[in-house]
Amino acid sequence: MLLTKPHLSNSVLSSAPRLIPAPSPSHVKPLPVSAAPCRRLRVSATAAEAPAVPALAALSRVDVLSEALPFIQRFKGKTVVVKYGGAAMKSPELQSSVIRDLVLLSCVGLRPVLVHGGGPEINSWLLRVGVEPQFRNGLRVTDALTMEVVEMVLVGKVNKHLVSLINLAGGTAVGLCGKDARLITARPSPNAAALGFVGEVARVDATVLHPIIASGHIPVIATVAADETGQAYNINADTAAGEIAAAVGAEKLLLLTDVSGILADRDDPGSLVKEIDIAGVRQMVADGKVAGGMIPKVECCVRALAQGVHTASIIDGRVPHSLLLEILTDEGTGTMITG
Repeated sequence: MLLTKPHLSNSVLSSAPRLIPAPSPSHVKPLPVSAAPCRRLRVSATAAEAPAVPALAALSRVDVLSEALPFIQRFKGKTVVVKYGGAAMKSPELQSSVIRDLVLLSCVGLRPVLVHGGGPEINSWLLRVGVEPQFRNGLRVTDALTMEVVEMVLVGKVNKHLVSLINLAGGTAVGLCGKDARLITARPSPNAAALGFVGEVARVDATVLHPIIASGHIPVIATVAADETGQAYNINADTAAGEIAAAVGAEKLLLLTDVSGILADRDDPGSLVKEIDIAGVRQMVADGKVAGGMIPKVECCVRALAQGVHTASIIDGRVPHSLLLEILTDEGTGTMITG
């Protein structure tokens, strides 16, 4: 089809804008700035542009979370009993690390139970009342005055302080001692003549613990208990933790200590035994390679394993986040004893 140019009338031509020659650059005036906001096109990075490199710290955190996933899945819903004491209680930084670890474990689905000592705090208060702390084979010699101080410090001070710290960190803690709901019934030590009111665990009734654990709360247990007559006894926290772990059917028992674990050579810090079975650790005790305060720790681990706890670990509480290293990594941070 043939197209013709439209004919423009004079009226149209007269209304058309006049063409004005472009001024020379020296006569150009800047345009006035409009009061209306100017919308600008945001251009995203193209494939040719290198994206910003994430911070190494952020990448490290993501890697840690990714690597921890299989362990979280494995231990989700499982009960883990932690005995807390030693240097980890004396250092505010380490104390914060332990508390945060416990709350994190609870948040990802594990069921932690905290059993605590309070040796440094007890020693401090004994000295205040003029009593020199005494120990025999790693156990505190406990006369009537010492027992009174032990109960006041462990139950009234240390326990409630730990409960408060856990709550502040975002967990929900419930403070208990062995006397509550007959959780622990004590009996005198066979060496009572030398040790005084140092007791052994006669039995554990975990009835009070089950609903607390099932509700996602963290039991915090001070190891002061009474015998059938109501007499108070100081129970070694390691021993109590082992018996409680057995009573609640724990997957793991972890003892925080001031050493790296069990050493093949006590004079060689580099001789850490990473994993050993019951027969092997008993042989080490018989050979004198395990002695002093390590003996009750090993004995409580062996007894807990014999009663159904899957693994027991003696770990270095001086290492920040030692709980997470032991539970959520392959390397661990101490000695694991297996059945």
